[in-house]
Amino acid sequence: MQKDLSNIRIAVVIPAFNEEASIASVVDSVQQVSAESGIFIRAVVVNDCSKDKTKSILENLDCVALNLPVNLGIGGAVQTGIKYAYDNEYDYFIQIDGDGQHPPHHIPELLKSLLANHWDVVIGSRYLKKEGFQSTIFRRIGIYHFQLLNKLLTGKTVTDSTSGMRMINRKTMKILYEYYPDEYPEPEAIIIFHKNKLKFGEVPVTMEERLGGVSSIQSFDALYYMFKVSLAVIFTYIKK
Repeated sequence: MQKDLSNIRIAVVIPAFNEEASIASVVDSVQQVSAESGIFIRAVVVNDCSKDKTKSILENLDCVALNLPVNLGIGGAVQTGIKYAYDNEYDYFIQIDGDGQHPPHHIPELLKSLLANHWDVVIGSRYLKKEGFQSTIFRRIGIYHFQLLNKLLTGKTVTDSTSGMRMINRKTMKILYEYYPDEYPEPEAIIIFHKNKLKFGEVPVTMEERLGGVSSIQSFDALYYMFKVSLAVIFTYIKK
């Protein structure tokens, strides 16, 4: 029996730091998906103390705007969104980037896959079908590294462990409400899912090149990034 999707409420949390070039387009795309799908989908923008015009742009958009007084980084911004979604009785939380890389039209697909497979978490992967923007060579090297590391620690292959496009249910929201990794949290969060015996999987998505801003991982930082996040992943795995 197919679940009635019209009764579902989804919070689309968009962490934003200096995303003046793209945030309006991202929010408008979320609204369009909500209208076309018949699902209640609300854009929740977490403005992480942006220094550009992001805050003023949000004042004229139809979205929930959570303006942080200090910069918390990606992990703190996402956890703020998780707490908002959980406290306001949303059924599902999905994170998408504020730079336009994660097309919102995939949201209904992620929801249907999560429900059909009885998952707690579904991750949008650009590498299952290898369509669309495949990211830089440095990020791809890092992603493959984390794929091997997560396979070693969890026994599960995640092809796009740094993907920020992921949907979670209320059970997962409650767990991440108390703790969510900071800085580059996505690979570490997979260990949290595994340790809490959450069911998770991937579905193919087609990502786009960013509409504005600068990537957080540059060529000279790639090795440091892999080393730092690898330590965080291993620490999360061994701690109680």
